[in-house]
Amino acid sequence: MTLRYAIAEVLSDAGRVDVLVNNAGVQGSGPVGEVPLAEFRRVMETNFFGVLRCIQRVLPGMRKRRDGHIVNVSTVGGRITGLSQGPYCASKFALEAVSEILAGEVKSFGIRVAVVELGITETPIFAKRRGVSPNSPYPQERRMNTIFDAGRKLQTPPSIVTDKIVEIVQSKTWKLRHPTGPDAEPFLQYRASISDEEWVNLHATESDEEFATIIKRTFGMDLDL
Repeated sequence: MTLRYAIAEVLSDAGRVDVLVNNAGVQGSGPVGEVPLAEFRRVMETNFFGVLRCIQRVLPGMRKRRDGHIVNVSTVGGRITGLSQGPYCASKFALEAVSEILAGEVKSFGIRVAVVELGITETPIFAKRRGVSPNSPYPQERRMNTIFDAGRKLQTPPSIVTDKIVEIVQSKTWKLRHPTGPDAEPFLQYRASISDEEWVNLHATESDEEFATIIKRTFGMDLDL
């Protein structure tokens, strides 16, 4: 079913779209210098361009009615870079940017825009991670996977996403960004507390032991490195 047909069917049945939730997303990782450009395009096609296509389909009706709510599901990876998560973070950074721009464009039409920024949340996306070669000269992706595994021990359910979306829509809030999940704010606060150079140095840490010590001290996570 094409997007054009799907939205036309919704409009035929309901007459209008009051709330658009852009939740579809795919994972993409690997060293920037090695990931094929086709992989970057694949991730951007769903995580960014897919969102844009949906927004552009429903926006005229919302603008005409001077009412509506657009909720884009993002991640803290749209505000801070995950280790060797280039394709994924690039798409989410782009989503954050266009959401912020859109919010300013449509507020005068009574249309609210919100971004849900998830921490580590238990979804099937983790089962789709690619394998990492033990001979890779880049340790970052392997380390990021251990952070994901440590964070998953909190067993944060995907229901927090639906709960947050319902809260956003029912409250009619104009708040743009909504960090969601027990580790979302701590990740964002930590990144805001250090310089860009300190963040780069963390990514570039050579020793697994030193890296694990930093993560344990900062976030209380035990990494299996």
